[in-house]
Amino acid sequence: MTTLDTFLWVILPYLSIAIMAVGLVWRYRTDQFGWTSRSSEWNENRILRWSSPLFHIGILCVAGGHVVGLAVPKSWTQAAGVSQHMYHLGATGLGSLAALATITGLAGLIWRRVVVKSVRLATSRMDIVTYAMLCLPIGLGTWATVSSQVLGGHEGYDYRETVSVWFRSIPALHPRPELMLDVPMPFKLHIVAGMLLFCIWPFTRLVHAVSAPVGYVTRPHIVYRSRDRRKPTSKPRGW
Repeated sequence: MTTLDTFLWVILPYLSIAIMAVGLVWRYRTDQFGWTSRSSEWNENRILRWSSPLFHIGILCVAGGHVVGLAVPKSWTQAAGVSQHMYHLGATGLGSLAALATITGLAGLIWRRVVVKSVRLATSRMDIVTYAMLCLPIGLGTWATVSSQVLGGHEGYDYRETVSVWFRSIPALHPRPELMLDVPMPFKLHIVAGMLLFCIWPFTRLVHAVSAPVGYVTRPHIVYRSRDRRKPTSKPRGW
């Protein structure tokens, strides 16, 4: 165990959780009107129409796979009759499809911000940081899956005996960093990138992911009006 190992697998997890929790409270108390994804649909919707749903569906499936793989102990799936080989095939197959959807959708969103001038001009520096910090864990996770799970042999790398146990030790307040020492490097980099993403989460447009859109279906329509009073404005429909 080195000082770096202690920082990465003991201090950084709690630090990222604390920054995210305190940051979300601070953001909500000081910037409720900015608690949004800052939709740019009115700038361009042809690329957004397919890239945004594809990214969101893919990332939700990826998140669900992480919850199952990290939070559910291996003994539980074995007790349910799921062997390691069956679990490996299912996780790798479904995970690869989810990763493909996520990467394709994210690539479309980035391409849109680069090629569409109005969207590019509306992109802030924090948006650029957000996209970069999203690309890191997604790219590293894909690398880990391909190198260790797809090309790693019959059953791949069994992270449920190391990474998953370490992950569950964090909320139990009994961290076990020794489990992470021999984990393949792609997994380590993927985990660190994920924790760094949590650190910046409250300060970006990603805050909308922790909001339940309960009032979305009944909220009034948003009416956009031109600054030029000579231009006619469409009559708002609904409320």
